Amino acid sequence: MNLSVLYRGPLASCNYDCPYCPFAKRRDSRAELRADRAALERFVDWATRNPDDDRLSVLFTPWGEGLTRSWYRDALVRLSRLPHLDRVAIQTNLACRLDWLADADRRTVALWATYHPGQVGRATFLRRCARLTELGVRFSVGVVGLPDHLTEARAVRAALPADVYLWVNAADGHRYTAEQEADWTALDPLFGYSVRPHTSAGASCRTGETVISVRGDGTVRRCHFVETVLGNLYDGSYRSGLRPRPCPLAACDCHIGYVHLETLPLYEVFAGGVLERVPARLP
Repeated sequence: MNLSVLYRGPLASCNYDCPYCPFAKRRDSRAELRADRAALERFVDWATRNPDDDRLSVLFTPWGEGLTRSWYRDALVRLSRLPHLDRVAIQTNLACRLDWLADADRRTVALWATYHPGQVGRATFLRRCARLTELGVRFSVGVVGLPDHLTEARAVRAALPADVYLWVNAADGHRYTAEQEADWTALDPLFGYSVRPHTSAGASCRTGETVISVRGDGTVRRCHFVETVLGNLYDGSYRSGLRPRPCPLAACDCHIGYVHLETLPLYEVFAGGVLERVPARLP
């Protein structure tokens, strides 16, 4: 079986203070950081043992910034080397050193990077992207589609290599005029998938069958947005809950959710790069 795992541990601290993020500049206590590290190491041990003999792909989606913590860097290196693991990726702001990636299997590891204007200089962010290119690491770059970000997004798109995909996330609560949508679509031809929620009630979705969400304690849900528990990763009880099932929500408006809807063509668009948001062919 090919199983994609979206892992989110208790980590909630971030070094940035983006006004559109509820976890901006949040600080975890030492006890909370120890708990997050222990939870992540337990998950990596599970993936290494691979008790169910699956082909695995893993995306880390921490509430905070993971790569400023050594245990997330170590986890990506270790997982990338597993013969039964097809992809390991993480959502990150790139606010970390990157030389550790030289120890990872570059055929397997990938980064989903977000540029946050006002939190990091454009030149600094682009230098980090250039380092990823030098290391041969797969990555995508994105930005939140706020009006104040458009000029910076255009500059980053112009500076990035042509084969690096720049994605744009529609800003929560922001209504786009036709002109604004056209501006963002000129940068990201797939912006239309983000700008409007997708009707999902009763729709077929891969989550809960070949895609699962895992919390730090091993609790398994079909995705981050449906609270129904399927079981626990570590006692294997989740396995009996894996089956095709329709989405119970009225709509899905987050990429890590709607990308798995079978009513959308995004598995073909992102073939080979679903978890790291890298299209098979640049639009």
